[in-house]
Amino acid sequence: MTTTTPPADPSRAYQEFVKGIWKENPAFVQVLGMCPTLAVTNSAINALAMGSATMVVLMCSSLLISLIGRFVPNQVRISTYVVVIATLVTVVDFTLQALAPAVHKELGAFLALIVVNCLILGRAEAFAAKNPPGLAVLDALGMGIGFTFALSCLGMLREVLGNGSLFGFDLFGPSFEPWVVMVLPPGGFLVLGVILLLFSVFGTRKAS
Repeated sequence: MTTTTPPADPSRAYQEFVKGIWKENPAFVQVLGMCPTLAVTNSAINALAMGSATMVVLMCSSLLISLIGRFVPNQVRISTYVVVIATLVTVVDFTLQALAPAVHKELGAFLALIVVNCLILGRAEAFAAKNPPGLAVLDALGMGIGFTFALSCLGMLREVLGNGSLFGFDLFGPSFEPWVVMVLPPGGFLVLGVILLLFSVFGTRKAS
């Protein structure tokens, strides 16, 4: 006798989707994926590209792992997840190289490092492998949007302050004196630290 998986409760599906955007934001709350968060957010375009690439890999890997998870022996579980993620990263890498070679060159090795992004492997192990495909994709979509939002915020702030531009368009004219430190690694740490502080203060006030 065969059994079918009952449809997901709409309220739970909604909660799984929205949690990653704000309440459990991967970068600002869980502090995951810090390598790309700090390394490629020196411009808004690079940040948006990295966030979007990560979101695509996260959604596709969560769907596949949710479908095959029950058939994978426990002894090779993590290895299988890594192979799935690496395959998807390769596809995204080649696609971005073909469609946007300039952005691909800017992202460099950090695009390939999506394979070892703890956000993707963590969602595969903690959620996708234990839930039906619909919920797995919604969870991945929410987390991906949250991660892209976080990177975009950092990228826009650093580009505006460090270059006086946004998505390559000049904002303040030739009289603006850019804060060069903002497009350097110390600027990434500084902006991230301020945002993490604001999230902590907001979360503390909301809980009280």
